[in-house]
Amino acid sequence: MIIDKKDVKRCAVFVFYDKDGIVDRYIETFLNGIKENAERIVIVCNGSVGKAGMETFAKITDEIIVRPNEGYDITAYKCGLSHISFEKLKEYDEVLLLNSTMFGPIYPFSEMFDKMNGEDVDFWGMTNFHEVPYDPFGTIEYGYIPKHIQSFFMVFRQSLCSTKDFCDYWEKLPKITDYNEAIGYFETVFTKKFADMGYKWKVYADSDELEGYTYDPLRDYPRYMIEKKRCPVMKKRSFFHDYSEALSRSGGEAVREVFEYIDKETDYDTDMIWETLLRLQNMADIKKRLSLNYILSSKLPKKTLIDNTKKYALIIHIYFEDLAGLCCSYAENMPENADIYVTVPTKEKLDKVKKAFSGLKDRNIEFRIVGNRGRDVAPFLVGCKDIIDKYDLICKVHDKKVYQLMPGSVGASWGYKCFENTLKNRVFIENVIKTFEENPRLGMLAPPVPNHAQYYPTTGKGEWGDNYDVTKEWAVKLGFNVDIDRTKEPIAPLGSMFWARTKALKGLFDHDWEYDEFPKEPIETDATVLHALERLYPFCVQSEGYFSGWLMADSFARIEMTNWKYINDKLIQALFEKTGVCSFNELLERTKHL
Repeated sequence: MIIDKKDVKRCAVFVFYDKDGIVDRYIETFLNGIKENAERIVIVCNGSVGKAGMETFAKITDEIIVRPNEGYDITAYKCGLSHISFEKLKEYDEVLLLNSTMFGPIYPFSEMFDKMNGEDVDFWGMTNFHEVPYDPFGTIEYGYIPKHIQSFFMVFRQSLCSTKDFCDYWEKLPKITDYNEAIGYFETVFTKKFADMGYKWKVYADSDELEGYTYDPLRDYPRYMIEKKRCPVMKKRSFFHDYSEALSRSGGEAVREVFEYIDKETDYDTDMIWETLLRLQNMADIKKRLSLNYILSSKLPKKTLIDNTKKYALIIHIYFEDLAGLCCSYAENMPENADIYVTVPTKEKLDKVKKAFSGLKDRNIEFRIVGNRGRDVAPFLVGCKDIIDKYDLICKVHDKKVYQLMPGSVGASWGYKCFENTLKNRVFIENVIKTFEENPRLGMLAPPVPNHAQYYPTTGKGEWGDNYDVTKEWAVKLGFNVDIDRTKEPIAPLGSMFWARTKALKGLFDHDWEYDEFPKEPIETDATVLHALERLYPFCVQSEGYFSGWLMADSFARIEMTNWKYINDKLIQALFEKTGVCSFNELLERTKHL
């Protein structure tokens, strides 16, 4: 059936779900794009919707159904179709089923509808999933996954939706109680079932040339599908799904590439993507999917000069007088217009630290005596809380000497890693500042976790150590309503050195910390408020609507790459000797129980 008229009559069933019942901007943008092409929209909400969300939906349509979050989007589709009634469906040229699992329109939906009007089909979709020769779900009647239209966007013409076949299918749809049934009873079988009955189908963003390369083109080749095939949407889950999914089929480049393309080459407002991801998802997942690692040059400045109307500050705590000279050598790299605050615990130490900083006479430096409590954290949160709002961006560092590890070179190397990747030199610092200016959702950058000597277990489960419970407890106290997961590492400055946008730290400073909230020396090696705060920084940043990432100078990235390659080689050798594993997929299979 070809549609050869200009005024196409369409109705749409849109299924919405949000765990908090919040209707973000991307939903309104998406629905407005549909509204331009459909005269009737029925919104089916799986679960609750807040007052503001209902007001947003009311701007789109007065047909809003709120139902229990049962049966996934498939059952909600059926609910929407029943609301319209199968008899009334015959009045429309096309009936749309779509859901809230995608960002768009990246291009106007009219472009897609205009093209598909000329296709002789009974039903169509946006993208397809290629055939898989087995059934991983155990619910597919054919014993394999047939090639099919992906169910997040399906369109049925009158030549199908007015038939008894179509009505009978929905009436006989089994009760769906889990994800595997949702896939096996609808998404994977609908296309083949109706094709076998003689109904014709196509997809707008056809991907036959990718068969054999991928089962799911929009998941594995999103930039190709959006740039070359003009697919007008991007799937949400690509930005946060478990990273093993990406590495089991690719090198992990897909999401970073497509985000940069959407951001730079299209009119779609990617801030809407950030808004939703940061509210709902774990920062560790977002960081992996978007490769939020910033390796900045220490030799070549960015072409655009930094904004000198913004205010920057360095806050540096010094306890060990013998490291004051080292601290000064890094502090000297700050731009001339930056303010420098040096905190010390006693008057005696102040005199020695001032002497070490005497060479910086032309710089705006303020020294503060803060007492010997809370190590470097309390001097920052208490001793400098009066100045934070004066600045757009701050760098927080401190002297670092580790007594509990021998030889002393182990701790010294960790200090070197922290300083080199925050205050390497003037060019590097200006590149850091410019990176914040270029990325308005960037809230914090910190050096990667240590991975040498006794620090090696820090990576993996070690980022939490014994500090998950105390961190979670304080996150609740401070009102950080973001995803904190024991199984996912905090993107935290474990050396307590970082760059941050001061607005992103608002939630921490709103607490108005006092010194007596911090333990006296000697403190425990874990599970204190100090250890919690070290891990709370990124959750505060995310709670304020910003993201965190890793920061490295190009000179140190050379070392880091060598270290990780060496560590990976040794792990693979040991794993192969133990299990015979020879691929990443096999590694996942062998270790999934660990």
